[in-house]
Amino acid sequence: MAKNLLNQKFSTKYNTAPFSKIENSFYLEAFKKGIEDAKMEIDGITNNPATPTFKNTIEALDFSGEQLNRISSIFFNLNSAETNEEIQKIAQEVSPLLSEFSNDVTLNEALFKRVKAVYNAKDSLNLTTEQQTLLDKKYKGFSRNGANLPDEKKQELREIDKELSQLSLKFGENVLAETNKYELHITNEADLDGLPESAIEDAKQTAEQKEKEGWIITLQYPSYVPFMTYAKNRELRKKLSLAFASKGFNNDELDNQDIVLKIVKLRHKRANLLGYKTHAHFVLEERMAKNPETVTTFLNDLLEKAKPAAKQEFDKLTEFAKELDGIDQLQKWDASYYSEKLKQKLFDLDDEKLKPYFKLENVINGVFTIANKLFGLQFEEINDIDKYHNDVLTYKVTDTEGNYISIFYADFFPREGKRGGAWMTVYKPQYKKDGKNDRPHISIVCNFTKPTKNKPSLLTFNEVTTLFHEFGHALHGMLANTTYPSLSGTSVFWDFVELPSQVLENWCFEKEALELFATHYETGEVIPMDLIEKIKASATFNEGMQTLRQISFGLLDMSWHAGESPENISSVKAHELEAFKNTQLYPDVAENCMSTSFSHIFQGGYSSGYYSYKWAEVLDADAFEYFKEVGIFSKTVATKFKDNVLSQGGTEDPMVLYKRFRGKEPEPEALLKRAGLIEK
Repeated sequence: MAKNLLNQKFSTKYNTAPFSKIENSFYLEAFKKGIEDAKMEIDGITNNPATPTFKNTIEALDFSGEQLNRISSIFFNLNSAETNEEIQKIAQEVSPLLSEFSNDVTLNEALFKRVKAVYNAKDSLNLTTEQQTLLDKKYKGFSRNGANLPDEKKQELREIDKELSQLSLKFGENVLAETNKYELHITNEADLDGLPESAIEDAKQTAEQKEKEGWIITLQYPSYVPFMTYAKNRELRKKLSLAFASKGFNNDELDNQDIVLKIVKLRHKRANLLGYKTHAHFVLEERMAKNPETVTTFLNDLLEKAKPAAKQEFDKLTEFAKELDGIDQLQKWDASYYSEKLKQKLFDLDDEKLKPYFKLENVINGVFTIANKLFGLQFEEINDIDKYHNDVLTYKVTDTEGNYISIFYADFFPREGKRGGAWMTVYKPQYKKDGKNDRPHISIVCNFTKPTKNKPSLLTFNEVTTLFHEFGHALHGMLANTTYPSLSGTSVFWDFVELPSQVLENWCFEKEALELFATHYETGEVIPMDLIEKIKASATFNEGMQTLRQISFGLLDMSWHAGESPENISSVKAHELEAFKNTQLYPDVAENCMSTSFSHIFQGGYSSGYYSYKWAEVLDADAFEYFKEVGIFSKTVATKFKDNVLSQGGTEDPMVLYKRFRGKEPEPEALLKRAGLIEK
């Protein structure tokens, strides 16, 4: 029988994934073989008769399982970006196998004994900073995941981990299925009143694809957001809002309530088993914040500053809606609609005026130009490597000398097989081995407004900042320059990982940057100065409410993971209401539940970490202040940022890296000023 190509070194250009040649039937067998090979490598380390050293134990461990990691990256990235029932079924089969293998490694006594021997001798080993970090990380990887537990507790841990891996997959599958199954079918043209032409065209196209008359609005962001922002029909906004906010909360086969309760209880049990008070205590030990108390204090301090502003903004919005349409009580389905109307009134600015200046291709070129000005990167679109879908764009990234830096995949439009939101991911990490600097393969995945028959993809300003955000993560991956794969690129403390992404968003508000790419898609006219001024002026519009919303998500996350015991929680909805009580502006809607589709914390890696968006905002506002002091395209500051942050991955403590770049610790005032929450 022919060898499975997933278990071989790829014989492709740049060693990229041969997507078109991979059949779904390959995966299960490839995973089993990959696990078997990785186990043999682990056995090679534990059976080595030589005294444990950094090289034969710690380094060998970090480079083990390379092919298995590669298979996992390809498979799970596709499960997010281009999934189907077959892939989801395989995911449910392989997740327990991977969880079991992971436990086999961390609970391997002979292996831990060797790691511990090296760790105990660390002061005499003359290690580099990166090696010290790796040693510390490997040791903690064992000690924090059960290596010191007695055998019966190790077995219990294995069972918990296996169940958790399956539950989070099921959670995500349910959210995706809920998103895909709903459609608001409109047959009366009057119900489209207020919608921009592009949104109407998109709804028409969706209906045609589904072989229906009229127009179809879906729960995909590029369809959902314009409807909620512009549709005059309040009843239909309500209908769509209820569908969107009740995903996983309909007491049917796609319900996530029990899954949420099981996940939080299992996480708590796991933390207790390992000697931690809560899941949050376990997670935050390896974050800049260090413990739940710091996070809660941080969020509540921000809440104190943001709440008065948010309350004021909400009252103004309420007053405006009453004046305009006689609305007595603002509801959640009114939020985007009246915010947009008020923004138009105050700033004479709306997305429809801006969108013609943000053709997707121009924004892509803009972000590439900015990366070139700051970091000397060049992007060349290439068509000689495989892609997993026709929508995907592929680029070769080089430096000013023409040296190969990275492969970059970009996937921008919604599909049935793609989960919502936007993210950056890695198909192959960067590392140095045998004298060679092996370069990474990086990808960003978004859900932007599609081109229609008559118009190219024109982005909302929010989509522009999203593209810059994900591209900031991509730069972190592309510019990685570390020795060890597990410390490379975005492998950093979770509350530091958002710094590169969030700092890049700042360029979207600067005249010097916008003039590089914001040109009218029909006339080629550069975005007028008055629109740039309005973008800047409106940047802090309703920022108090926005901040309150982010804080509420952070507090909800902490309420699930830092509380005494989730055993006593019987109602997801009641628990959520309690968590939201200090941040609530709109009346509660009985049919809605945030937690049942809160994929960041129940499917992604943000459990006990959602606060990090706000935490990193403190860092990014302070970092951008530095750029502004010297010049937003300052090579000096950009080089310091690249050398001390982007290229360093997780090789050192993030605060040490940040201070090396900035010369001091970050000041929260920069964020509060930028948000307009304190005087400049």
